[in-house]
Amino acid sequence: MSCVTFIEHNTQGGNILGEIRLNAEKSLNALNWEMVQRIRPQLEAWQNDERICAVLLGSEGEKAFCAGGDIVKLYEAINKTDDKSGMDAFFHHEYALDYYLHTYSKPLIGWGKGIVMGGGMGLFNACHFRVVTETSHLAMPEVNIGLYPDVGASWFLNHLPKRNGLFLGLTACAIHANDAIFLGLADRAIANSMRYELLDRLLSESWDKPAMEVIDSILRQLETSSKTVFSQLPHPIQDHQDWINDAMAKDNVVDIVNGVLAINSEDTWVTKIQHTLKYGSPVSMHIIKRQLDRCRHASLKEVFQTELDLTVKISRQRELSEGIRALLIDKDRQPQWTYSNVEQVDTHFIDGFFESPWTENTHPLRDL
Repeated sequence: MSCVTFIEHNTQGGNILGEIRLNAEKSLNALNWEMVQRIRPQLEAWQNDERICAVLLGSEGEKAFCAGGDIVKLYEAINKTDDKSGMDAFFHHEYALDYYLHTYSKPLIGWGKGIVMGGGMGLFNACHFRVVTETSHLAMPEVNIGLYPDVGASWFLNHLPKRNGLFLGLTACAIHANDAIFLGLADRAIANSMRYELLDRLLSESWDKPAMEVIDSILRQLETSSKTVFSQLPHPIQDHQDWINDAMAKDNVVDIVNGVLAINSEDTWVTKIQHTLKYGSPVSMHIIKRQLDRCRHASLKEVFQTELDLTVKISRQRELSEGIRALLIDKDRQPQWTYSNVEQVDTHFIDGFFESPWTENTHPLRDL
């Protein structure tokens, strides 16, 4: 069975709605090489097909839209071969796909039910219409494995209000539907049970109006019908805005992390944040802060180019391998990080990650 399914639905108006379903439930629809290789050409075919009015991007199963990249395969690639070309190619094509989605000419509707993390956030945030449900669980948890929020996160985290992007990157804080809407990481909150009603409404349309207008009207009506579903869901990011902005206001990552760790709080939400900052990768924390700072005014193309540079350099160091080992291979949750805490991290060591392995003319993403 293929790990991604493509469906063409005939609409009442004679158009076709394209649908992409990630289909790897056992791995929580983790993004893999086959998915990346198959999705891009299908999108290109649909873009050139005048009958296609829009594309719906979703997944099979109820647990996850996409829990991220297949990092177990990544661990194998890092540790079992001296030839890193295959691993580099995956990141190259994954980022190229994300960029293509961001710039796609036809409306993309992302149905972000369940877990939406890492590589899943890259796909989801590239959609024109991002729908969350009461089951949605969004996060960029890379600090826990020695990586950093990539797949375009250097763009979309930087576009969040105030200092929330840095906060989400450093703390891997998971957010639900209400906070996703508040932050602008989602556009509509719709009950998960209305997934098939959405499809029915899209198929019953005549599509005699602009597609973006048609979709927005349908989603707005479904959201209105869903309000009671979300009225009782928590929104800690919104509740803690003053705390977040104060905590992230320091000039450097050492002061930020130590400032949060020094807070004496009985708030379980705060103590969970402190736990991540205590046990996450100190190297990642430095990289996250610097990457977001340097991409603050970068174009989308520049973001993906710098992310590919950075990810390839990180994959050559032990931090990422050790983080994946501790979390998903041996599952001892006791990573032996390169540095024990953020104070110990050598600035010159971090500098090395930000040197591109390519020239401008040889960069794999030069033609985005």
